[in-house]
Amino acid sequence: MRKVFQNPDGAPRPIGQYSQAVRIETGDTALIFIAGQVAVDVAGDTVGVGDVAAQAEQVYKNIAAILAANGATFADVVKLNTYLVNIADRPAIAEARGRYLADEPPASTLVAVNALAHPDFLIEIEAVAAVQL
Repeated sequence: MRKVFQNPDGAPRPIGQYSQAVRIETGDTALIFIAGQVAVDVAGDTVGVGDVAAQAEQVYKNIAAILAANGATFADVVKLNTYLVNIADRPAIAEARGRYLADEPPASTLVAVNALAHPDFLIEIEAVAAVQL
């Protein structure tokens, strides 16, 4: 087994002690565990303050960049966990989700939370992808 801790180009730099992704290679398969992504762009700026749809779009862009750095796409995503500060925002994120997810959507969990790591963050999504080596 091989573990690769990643902070790929195209994804925001982590603030604190964590990696944006960890790739685990075993046999002919790689699993990519993507840390919870929030609405921060590569410059480190928060995108869409007060606008959950704009934040969801940025979150999916961040996930797409990490997937691409691993030779993967959303078709390779097998699990998504979505955290929302306001459960009433669920319909607003569905449009972005629909643009990015494959025809066969991954296993998914949606949880409403009281707060995320910063008061401007309205949504956070973590993902797991599986690719053939």
